[in-house]
Amino acid sequence: MPFAIVHGQAYTQIPQDLYIPPDALEIFLEAFEGPLDLLLYLIRRQNIDILDINVSEITSQYMAYVDLMESHQFELAAEYLVMAAMLAEIKSRMLLPRSQEQAEEEEDPRASLIRRLQEYERFKQAAEDLDALPRMARNIYTAAANAPDRALTRPDPDVELHEILLALSEVLRRADMFESHHVSRERLSTRERMAQVLDKLAHQHFVPFVSLFKVEEGRLGVVVTFLAVMELIKESLVEIVQSDAFGPIHVKARTQ
Repeated sequence: MPFAIVHGQAYTQIPQDLYIPPDALEIFLEAFEGPLDLLLYLIRRQNIDILDINVSEITSQYMAYVDLMESHQFELAAEYLVMAAMLAEIKSRMLLPRSQEQAEEEEDPRASLIRRLQEYERFKQAAEDLDALPRMARNIYTAAANAPDRALTRPDPDVELHEILLALSEVLRRADMFESHHVSRERLSTRERMAQVLDKLAHQHFVPFVSLFKVEEGRLGVVVTFLAVMELIKESLVEIVQSDAFGPIHVKARTQ
């Protein structure tokens, strides 16, 4: 198996003339982001109170890390050297003998550094708290969907003839139940029934189709009423309406 492919050519052995520069590989660690961050890390690692820093011990550890950086890449250690010089100054000021009066009048040499560390720690904690918050496109994603078009109008379904016939058959079936109760039948006129239907429609806006029939009149009465309604539709005096598919059929007088 080749261990490398360069420009499409596979290499299974290391070339004899292969030269690797000393700085060909650089590894960057995000452990520390500046001299204050390193100093704060050293203080926390030893569980030292930030208000009571052991400058001598912290300076030794800090210089050991700076020496390590200098041996690898000096550019990265430049800003750390400034902090090292400050620590050396604070250490020397604390080692110099002072009188009792000078010790009471002078400020603690560590005070300025402690204030900077406290301020840096507050900002570092605030940055970590902000980073822990849910972030759009990282932890939270917005969902979007197109709203349906509510301007569409639903057309009224057409009333088919077979649906009228089905309604008629239902009325005829119920009329058969009263067939034996009729002793005599009176003559029924289609024109007279047309006038009765129009009179009934004149007092109501919509009338159910099945309510125009009187099952007590038997099949003859149902047929006459049906013919009367069909004749009124033919003469454009009434119209039939159905709001939903397979829904009830209504009859209303046609407006002039």
